[in-house]
Amino acid sequence: MKIAITGLGGIGKTQLALEFAFQQKELSDCAVFWISCVNSETIDQAYRIISRELEIPGHNDAQLNVKELLRDYLSSDNSGRWLLVFDNVDDLSVWEDNTSPSSRGLLDYLPKNDIGTIVFTTRDNRAAFKLASPNVVNLSEMDESTSQQLLKNYLGNEDLVKAEEDTRILLERLAYLPLAIVQAASYVNMNQTTLQDYIQLLDKQEAGQIELLSKDFNDDWRYQSIQNSVAKTWLISFTEIKKRDPLASEFLSFMACIDSKDIPRSLLPRPSSLPEAREVEAIGTLTGYSFITKHTTGNAFSMHRLVHIATRNWLRAEETLDTWTDKAVTRLADALLEPDQTDRAQWRSCMPHAHYILTLNAGPYDYNSLLLMLFKRYGDCLYYEGRYKEAEINHEELVKIFKTTLGADHPGTLTSMYNLASVYKRQGRWDEAEKLGAQEMEACKAKLGADHPDTLSSISNLATVYQSQGRWDEAEKLGAQVVEARKTKLGADHPDTLTSMSNLALVYESQGRWDEAEKLEAQVVEARKTKLGADHPGTLTSMSNLASAYRNQGRWDEAEKLEAQVVEARKTKLGADHPDTLTSMSNLALVYESQGRWDEAEKLGAQVVEASKTKLGADHPDTLTSMSNLALVYESQGRWDEAEELGEHVVEAYKTKLGADHPDTLTSMNNVAIVWKNLDRHADALEMMQSCVEARNRVLGLNHPNTKNSAAWLTEWEE
Repeated sequence: MKIAITGLGGIGKTQLALEFAFQQKELSDCAVFWISCVNSETIDQAYRIISRELEIPGHNDAQLNVKELLRDYLSSDNSGRWLLVFDNVDDLSVWEDNTSPSSRGLLDYLPKNDIGTIVFTTRDNRAAFKLASPNVVNLSEMDESTSQQLLKNYLGNEDLVKAEEDTRILLERLAYLPLAIVQAASYVNMNQTTLQDYIQLLDKQEAGQIELLSKDFNDDWRYQSIQNSVAKTWLISFTEIKKRDPLASEFLSFMACIDSKDIPRSLLPRPSSLPEAREVEAIGTLTGYSFITKHTTGNAFSMHRLVHIATRNWLRAEETLDTWTDKAVTRLADALLEPDQTDRAQWRSCMPHAHYILTLNAGPYDYNSLLLMLFKRYGDCLYYEGRYKEAEINHEELVKIFKTTLGADHPGTLTSMYNLASVYKRQGRWDEAEKLGAQEMEACKAKLGADHPDTLSSISNLATVYQSQGRWDEAEKLGAQVVEARKTKLGADHPDTLTSMSNLALVYESQGRWDEAEKLEAQVVEARKTKLGADHPGTLTSMSNLASAYRNQGRWDEAEKLEAQVVEARKTKLGADHPDTLTSMSNLALVYESQGRWDEAEKLGAQVVEASKTKLGADHPDTLTSMSNLALVYESQGRWDEAEELGEHVVEAYKTKLGADHPDTLTSMNNVAIVWKNLDRHADALEMMQSCVEARNRVLGLNHPNTKNSAAWLTEWEE
């Protein structure tokens, strides 16, 4: 019978084979023979020694093949029970000699006998199946309990293991790899340190980790001629893979320069002309050595943490780490190109790897560097993902770099300022967005001209800031200007023209001009469906805006149908916690409230409030809007105390964040006044509504629907 034990270097294959040998020796009258396959010389030497010990006739005759003699003897009936172990079978060329028709490999010298057993240990899973299929034992990492026992067995001071948290952290850092655990115990014993000391050393810079994992130690169960450290034990495999499968070596080198977890197969640097079968074989080589594990889908991989560190050290020694890092940066920058236009699933899967490289190679970055290109595109992805705080840090750094390198009025600098202003706007920091946006707009006009596409984008961005600030007349003026200019410059169906039309429709809606808003937004929806597709984020934004127009007109069934469609599409396209998805959910909750479906409105509204707090922060305008909407639901349910508590909080937060005269602040004041009236706080309600009406007259105008609504309540209460 033939058995193969396979697994990552240092996983314990030799130890398992030794344990099996001891058991066979104790359970039966069994002869055990051990052959180290470190190289062909050790194999030849082992055959000679075993033949001599067995006193096989002819073993001293130089004319005879000692391998044939041992094979024939162990295959004979008078050999007795035996176990033959071939340890470290990692070079298959020794076993399959194809140099000439008459040449023979070790496979030809394996004995065959029903009372004999052959055991192979190998790092190469494919070698294991070739030699002993189907009897292959694949060793995986140990569980925490077994790892803890191993550490305890090797530590000179068993009391150290009683520090449970330190033990857990150390074993996790060492990925439960037996060799790494034994090496750590040896270091602690020799230096009289603690587990916590060792953890702190591991958590230092990568060079420090490598130094620690490269330290040799004595182990009676390992060959004296082989270096025992974790980092060094894999060098043989790295070299063997590079020689045997160059593409696998390239994949390994590439993976070592990005994050070790969730590596998309599509990211691997395979030349387009290379057959897919060759890629499959290269991946098979790496999985065969247990350096990577394939996810169940087969479209992503993870690399063993310690292998990742050791591979980087190998590349550093080979003086190729910088070269491979540049290749990884270029590949990722290509994958993150124009993230708003490409498959989100693809660039989302690449973002952790970009973050890994950028963290490892922190700026400031040179203007012409590959890293700066990746840094910029990563920042764009953060913005489109709704991760605005991280995007802010990124874009602020880009503005500094461009200003220093190119000058304050360079088009590249102006673009970076535009992007940063967009981040501020999304964060609800409208005063900062206005200041930076106005500065960038004036610079664009001076540098590029008033009708340049970049200038028009700046004007459009500033108009949306005015819209958010409740400065609707100014927003309308700028917005209408951009619409006409873009129609002339770019065409009526250009995506940028459609964006400016959608923004103008939002202004109309805020002004209470709902028929005009509906007409313009419906036009944009159809054009975007044709131009961009039904599930494009821009199309979904227009559909959501149109649903809001329907809701304001009291066309609740149409609003519900359209907004529900947007919610599902945004969940799929953007994710359930994306700010735009949360906005749609909040709008849908408002529709439910208008339809009298208060339980559904409350459930959905409460969900949005919590998600917005987590994603955007408790004082973000969008979070406050969702809280205001939820308070409105409580009001409809007659839960006046809860409506009062939440509503009052929103009023104060709006005053602080947006100002006392902002339209959203005035809406929340109107709602709180109604709650107070129902709680019999008549004087307070009357005073609040009077303030609201006066402010709405001043800010919105006498004819705005919201002003008329508040005035109607006030008239009724004063009678």
